[in-house]
Amino acid sequence: MTAPALSLKNLCKSFGPAKIINDVTLDIAKGERHAIIGPNGAGKSTLFNLISGLYTPTSGTVSLNGTLISGVPPFEINRMGLSRSFQVSNIFANMTVRENVRCGVLHSMGQGYAFWKSVTASKAVQERTYEILEHCALVDKANLPAALLPYADQRALEIAITIAGGAEVILLDEPTAGMSHSETDRAVDLIRRSTEGKTLVIVEHDMGVIFDLADRISVLVYGEIIASAPPSQIRGDAKVREAYLGDEALPEETV
Repeated sequence: MTAPALSLKNLCKSFGPAKIINDVTLDIAKGERHAIIGPNGAGKSTLFNLISGLYTPTSGTVSLNGTLISGVPPFEINRMGLSRSFQVSNIFANMTVRENVRCGVLHSMGQGYAFWKSVTASKAVQERTYEILEHCALVDKANLPAALLPYADQRALEIAITIAGGAEVILLDEPTAGMSHSETDRAVDLIRRSTEGKTLVIVEHDMGVIFDLADRISVLVYGEIIASAPPSQIRGDAKVREAYLGDEALPEETV
């Protein structure tokens, strides 16, 4: 039997007396697009931090493709095939768009950094960098400092950096936050294309995005998963609607 891409077992995280994640058990299959939703303060970002190694669990385990990664440093988890984005754009502002993407490409191709080598001399690195820039519609902005990009393009650049490392498991934390409707549509299309054949775990407040992208949705409330099912079942789940009462309603299925 094939191991899940991600497996969380009885996962807990406390900060002092406050239990933020409480006994979460969840398997995410390889190639699945899995959304984690919940009201503000539910623990979604904390869960991402546990999966990606920024936090160490108080108890319980996280496994990546059958290998235990609980307590493993984030850079090692990244090298094992998991990459993530953050709620706030996490880019090298003073580097060009091309240089940002190339950083991820270098590590994915096992080249790293060395002062005696020119990164521009590697044809493979240059080609892969261009391929990602083209894929993310950033070729015409390749030589701009990343800080000068409009907000939506900065988010697109962060997705480009995330996929540049060649990870098979990708975590995106609110990738469309702060975007207009047209920018969101473009971002969803980019996410769909960029994660083709990969495992995607996404935290997102825009329910339209979630129901458009996800194969399965898990609902986190006060650190506990109260439901995990395909979108059609989540839409009609009374517990889920109650959790969102006064926050944001789940969209009705359109015909």
